[in-house]
Parts: sequence; C-alpha cells; structure tokens
Amino acid sequence: MDESPRSGAGNSMEKLVSELSLGERQNLLDKLKGHSDLSATPLYETDDKEKSQETFEVSYARLPWYYHLYYFFLSIVKSRPPAKVYEDGQIAKLGREITAGSPGFYDYQQNFLLSEFRECVVNLKESARFFYSMFEPNVNHDKGEFYAFLGSLEMGEVHKRLHIETDPNVLYELTPDASGPEIRQQALKIMEEAISSISEEQRNAMYFNARSLHCLKELSAFVFDRVIMAFGSAGQTCPANVVRDLLLNLDNILFSLKDPPTLSLLESLFIFVLQSRTGEKDFDMSREMRKLLGKAENALAEIRNFNKRIPLTRILRCVFRDMSLSPQPISGGEEWYMVYREYWKRQVDGKCSDYVKKRKNNELTNSFKGFLKSTSLKLLENVASDACPSGMPLPEAFTLSFLLTYYSAVFITDINNTLRPILLEGEFFKRENRTEFTESYNDLMKLEDDIKRLEKDLAPNGDLGKRYFQAKKDITSLPVKRRKVQMVLEDASRTATEIIDHTRQAMKSMINVLNGIMKKEAGGKYDSLANLTQLVKKMPLFFDGMNDSIQKFQTALQLLDEMVFINSEQ
Repeated sequence: MDESPRSGAGNSMEKLVSELSLGERQNLLDKLKGHSDLSATPLYETDDKEKSQETFEVSYARLPWYYHLYYFFLSIVKSRPPAKVYEDGQIAKLGREITAGSPGFYDYQQNFLLSEFRECVVNLKESARFFYSMFEPNVNHDKGEFYAFLGSLEMGEVHKRLHIETDPNVLYELTPDASGPEIRQQALKIMEEAISSISEEQRNAMYFNARSLHCLKELSAFVFDRVIMAFGSAGQTCPANVVRDLLLNLDNILFSLKDPPTLSLLESLFIFVLQSRTGEKDFDMSREMRKLLGKAENALAEIRNFNKRIPLTRILRCVFRDMSLSPQPISGGEEWYMVYREYWKRQVDGKCSDYVKKRKNNELTNSFKGFLKSTSLKLLENVASDACPSGMPLPEAFTLSFLLTYYSAVFITDINNTLRPILLEGEFFKRENRTEFTESYNDLMKLEDDIKRLEKDLAPNGDLGKRYFQAKKDITSLPVKRRKVQMVLEDASRTATEIIDHTRQAMKSMINVLNGIMKKEAGGKYDSLANLTQLVKKMPLFFDGMNDSIQKFQTALQLLDEMVFINSEQ
C-alpha cells in the first residue's frame, strides 16, 4: 500500500480502506461500473414552462393597446388596478395548467398544497436521508481526507507526487546532509508544485464532485419534517404560504443538483461509510459497496421522480404571485481546493515531524549507548513500532524504553550498590530525609514493575488493550470510533507520563539527599548520616559510589529532558 495517503502525524487508527493503493481503488471502481445501472439522466430538467418569465409589469406593458383598454374596463368592474387584474388572470391560468397537467398536488384557488404533494415530500425525505448517513458524521469529520481520497481517483498522478515525492525518507536519501527544517521546506515546495500542476480538466472534475457533494448534503439536511408537519394530523392539505419559503429553498437545492453524482464520488462516500466496518468478520467490501450503490440508484431515481412529477417552480410562482420567479443555484463546492491543499499541508507537516522525531531519537540513542554500557534499548511489548505495527501507539514509548534499559543496565547493577546500604543501615539525622529517601528508593525499585504492568495492560487481553481493540472493531460511525480509540490512548499516555514523572521526581530527590549526605551541612534541609563514618570504614569506596550515583542520576535526568523536549516539538 505504498501509494496511500496517511494522516501524517500519528494517525492511531488501523489502516483504513481509504488507504487502498491507486491500483486497488481503480479496480474497485471498475467492478462497481460493471455492476452499476446508474442513470446519467439529469435529476432536474427545465422545460420551456419552467424557464424564467417576464414580470407582470413588463408583460403587461408589452400588451397591445386594446388589451390595455380591455383590462381597464375589467378593473372598473373588479375595483382593482388593470395590471393587477391582468396578474390575477395570469396566475389563474397558470393554476389551471398545474391542475390539468399535475392534478392532486396544488389547489390554486385556495392556495393549498394537497395530499399527493405531501406523499412525494415524504418519499423525497427518505431518499435524502440515505445520503444524510453518508455525511453525518463520516465525511463531515474530515472533509480534507475525503477530498484527498476522491482526488486520488480523479488526479492519480498528482496524488502519487503528493504521497511519494513529499516523503521525508525519500528526500533524505536524495539530500542526506539536509536538516529537518530543510527537508520540510523541500517537501512543502514539492507539495505546492504538485497541486499547481492540477489541470483545468481535473479542477473542473473535482469542482463538479465537490458541488454535487455539497448539494447532496444540503438536500439531506433539508427540514422535510417541517413541511410534512404543516399538513397537520390528517395530512390532506397545507396552506402553501406557511411553507413557501422552505419550498423555495428546496427548489433552489434541487435545481442546483441537476446532474447525478459521479461514480467516483459515490464510491468515495461509500468507502468512508464502510471503513468503520472493516474489522467485521466475513466483511466483503465489494458486496457492501454494491448494496449501497443499489440504494443510491433508488434514492437518485426518487429525486428525479419528484422533480418530474411536481412542477415546484410553477407552483411557487402561483404562491408568490410572481411569474418571473425561478430557482437560483446555491453556492458551495468552491472551497474544495483550499481544503484539499490544507489537508496535504497537514500531511506533509505531520510526516516531517514524525521523521524529525525519529531521527532525533536515533541520534539520542547513539549518544547514550556508552551511558547504558552498549546495552540495546529494550522495546516495549504491545506498543506500535516497526517491529510491532499492530501495537498501540504510545508517544512516551521511547522514554519508557530508555528507563527500562537504564533500570537494568545502570540502576540495579551500579547505583543500587550504593543506595541499598544507606536504606538498610543509614541513620539519618532528620526523619523527613529518611522518608524522602525511602519513598524515592521504592519508586525507583518498582520502575521495572510499573513499566511491565503497563505493557500487560496494553496487551490485547489487558485492560487498555481490550478497550483499544474493541473500540477499533465497534460498528459505529468513524468519528465516534476515533473518539473511543483516542480516549484509550489518552489513558495509556497518562499512565506512561505518571511513571516518567514519578521516576524523574525520585531521581531529583535522590540527588538532593545524596548531596546532603556528602556535604554534611547541619541545619540545612538535607543533612548527613549519623553513622557516615562507620559506613565509609565498612565500604572504602562509599563516597565514590555516591558521586557516581549522583552523576548518573543527573545524566539520566538530562537525557529525559531531551526526550521530553523532542516529544513537545511534535
């Protein structure tokens, strides 16, 4: 899957379907085409009757003089201005045409919408709700990720450049002496060049898809229930003026959704819906995609049927008494380019940050090889790494690996030889010094157990591991799934941070206590031992051991500070 866009910067989710290679995506699209009866017939067709008409004032002014005379006499009888009499006649004529051509939808004399109109709205609502499940909350969670996946189908070569050529590992091989910031600048430059190379045809295709996406979203979010409820419990009629503004908005949306969405767009929508189910047993992506495609075909057919059966624009002309009223295209879709670009900028920044962090960690590992007596760093079990890609991601894993190695290679073998006699035989002048020393010693002694306990919790059968893998398998929306996973990761990170913080504090306390013993400054916060002389006689190298322990604690703290700094830069 070397051509897949990954969320830069530590996407903790398992490999999603949206990470399919270009070849696999195209193969899936070809299969869908083979099983698709998706009609290319426009969803909204405008005939001559639907086209914009002149205003009453303009059309009345264009009438021959004898018509003006005719309407003048009628105005005397009806006690209304001639132009108004003319307007009433035109509306009545349009109303009769609607009744004759599309009976059962609108009563122009009472200005009521009828039961068949309500029935069509109910059917349209059900079809629109199918698409609502695509947007909420799948696409809305990260529209940039969606556009990136869609762009991989519409702009394959651009996608390849964005994914492969901005990879910091590739750039480092080309310029091995480049620094982290220089690698990032190169990657961003390549990203900008790749996006600038998008052709006009590709831009138009992406804009069409983005606009279709927006119009489908607006239709799916339309307040159908407000229109339906306006018919009352009997559901027979509804005063048209009550819902006229809502219907005008609906007419604008339907007019804007003239053409059916492309198969590429539908495929992308389906994948974002289905990716939360990829962990299910016997899950068949191709089969599920075909099911959704069939439902989409039915939903689009219902939208097309609604537009064909109901002369909504002409009804609204009667309701608003405006023969010039015509649906207006809604805005939307224009933002795809900026969203797409920002997404890839985040991707590049994330990959470069991960690269720099890994590079600095490698440099740090080399720097403390001597300190750890060339002992190989002990990797944590059940934690995501190159050796264990399926483990849980843990930002503090590197620091914990250092502490685990430090514990066995330095603390137990060297430092403990000095601390243990103090614990067992040391007679502190101050009780609080004894308490601080004992608590810090115990924290350091149980460091390995604390880390091992966390490792077990991260295992698939451990407390955190079970929650993590269950959250990833949950059949729920992707954002809900991500939130559940993120909560587990935060709990794991919190536990790891507590271990590190307790260890740091224990080391600092040990430095203070040991310095107090060596300096023998009575009256200070840290005092010496009452039996220091006896301990030195018993162990001639006792002072050397304390000096060495202090130095090794200080070195460990310095290295921990560097690790914390590296993590804080991400």
